[in-house]
Amino acid sequence: MYRYKDSAGPVALNSHRRDGLFTIGKILKPHGIRGDVRVLPMTDDPRRFELLNPVKIFDKSLSQLLTIEKVWYHKQFVMLKFIGINDMTAAETLRGAEIKIDDSEALPLGKDEYYIRDLLGLCVVTDSDETLGELSDVLQTGANDVYVVKNKDGDEILIPAIAQCVLGVDMKTRAMTVHLLEGLR
Repeated sequence: MYRYKDSAGPVALNSHRRDGLFTIGKILKPHGIRGDVRVLPMTDDPRRFELLNPVKIFDKSLSQLLTIEKVWYHKQFVMLKFIGINDMTAAETLRGAEIKIDDSEALPLGKDEYYIRDLLGLCVVTDSDETLGELSDVLQTGANDVYVVKNKDGDEILIPAIAQCVLGVDMKTRAMTVHLLEGLR
């Protein structure tokens, strides 16, 4: 998930959506010899793995439900132990798989919070009614996010996701109103 701070503007939550499901993590590799796996969280709240059981695991040739036996954290990773995955060989079969959840399991959103997937494709217009293009990506830079807006010619404008620039988001009309600070073109 991706959240804007109150002073920064609206919040976008970082969960990726495909096939009607949110991807909340990617299994990178086995960890140790007992079947544990290292997961790259793709959510702003990695502790959510403690609330999920079972989880849906998807890769190119595999789709299965697994029950989490244990969750712990190491650096920026979530470490998981699944019931029935008891050795490194079994854990290796999960390498590269994505962990997904249904929309119904998504964390609730607060005021001015949006999932990135819902922001993508918004029509971006200025406060002087100039259409800039379509929001095509969200760059997470650490200090604040940056919206990538692509016009019909394929040119990109980078707009910082701060209150001075993002004036409003209307999900009903699928539009975002922005104020372009000097130098943003």
